[in-house]
Amino acid sequence: MNYWLFKTEPTSFSIDDLKRKKREHWDGVRNYQARNLLRDDVKKGDQVIFYHSSCNVPAAVGIAEVVKEGYPDFTAFDKNSEHPDPKSTKERPIWYMVDIAFKKKFSKPVSLHDMRTISQLHDMRLLQKGNRLSLFPISQKHFELLSELGA
Repeated sequence: MNYWLFKTEPTSFSIDDLKRKKREHWDGVRNYQARNLLRDDVKKGDQVIFYHSSCNVPAAVGIAEVVKEGYPDFTAFDKNSEHPDPKSTKERPIWYMVDIAFKKKFSKPVSLHDMRTISQLHDMRLLQKGNRLSLFPISQKHFELLSELGA
């Protein structure tokens, strides 16, 4: 099993949206490195820290589980979607997505500010300079610590 941190803007898709829907595809990733992770590395059963970014208080807010492995991101084929890419076709898809399911909303979000003060998280990729990917692997140790802090 792998552990991941998936970033989302809560105004686009929040932990409450996932809780309400129970399961949803993770679409719209338009970065090749992140695409490769979704296509090749994110597997069914992997655990995800759900992270709200680009908001007043960026924070880890819950846990999701990958329930379907990478498959072509159909929003790229739809010119009316929020994430169209005319170069991506059904015959030759460029972008991929996975499906995730809601597991838990943290009773206490773990803010980015708080994460920076916790020595056990200092080597987490989220806290490194220049990290702009919308998803990336994290260690089991970091996953468990964030889960514990959010409980």
